[in-house]
Amino acid sequence: MKTIGQFLENTIHLFYPHTCTGCGSDLLPKKELLCVRCLHQLPHTGFENEKNNPVENIFIGRVGLQAAHSEFYFSKGQLIQHLIHQLKYKKDKEIGFYLGEIMGIHLLKSAHFKNLDYILPLPLYPDKEFKRGYNQSEVICNGMFASMQVPVLTKNLIRHRFTETQTKKHRAARWDNVSGSFAVKDIEKLKGKSILLVDDVITTGATLEACCEILQKVPGLKISIATLAFA
Repeated sequence: MKTIGQFLENTIHLFYPHTCTGCGSDLLPKKELLCVRCLHQLPHTGFENEKNNPVENIFIGRVGLQAAHSEFYFSKGQLIQHLIHQLKYKKDKEIGFYLGEIMGIHLLKSAHFKNLDYILPLPLYPDKEFKRGYNQSEVICNGMFASMQVPVLTKNLIRHRFTETQTKKHRAARWDNVSGSFAVKDIEKLKGKSILLVDDVITTGATLEACCEILQKVPGLKISIATLAFA
């Protein structure tokens, strides 16, 4: 029976190969999304254990944060850019969940991200989320929940104004583009809580700062930030 099972499995693999999301290799175990080589190439930052790390330094004098972290270094043309592109534009939610789970495992071991009440995905404008079919930050958060068991809070933090893509804008233009774009629906739910705000990539931090500007108006709220990648 084992031989028949292996034959069927090999036949299925022949027509529907299970390949690495990073390099396309089919030399990986079932249920894994990245091969050993790609896992080894993931550029972890180690920021979760560093106070005054480069992500935290972005917000000094702008936002009062408990802690800030990015799991990977972002480089154009490299593996992590490809994986985030798969998540955002190729509807590959599995890789977003997978990377979120990895980030959650590392944050769980850090003394700087203890006693969180909620994980909040950075919201998309509703029309944009409808066209994409999902919010990539929420997918990442779901992966983090799998490893951290901290509830993911959606629908309370909203994005009520459409903004253009930030990709080719400089710092001042990015802020002008996103300022006033966010709102909190239920302030009482967040009063006195400790939250982790999550996004995919951080560059200048303008979008996260605009979001935190609104969140900081909630009495007693403690805010931390985590992103998959640091550009």
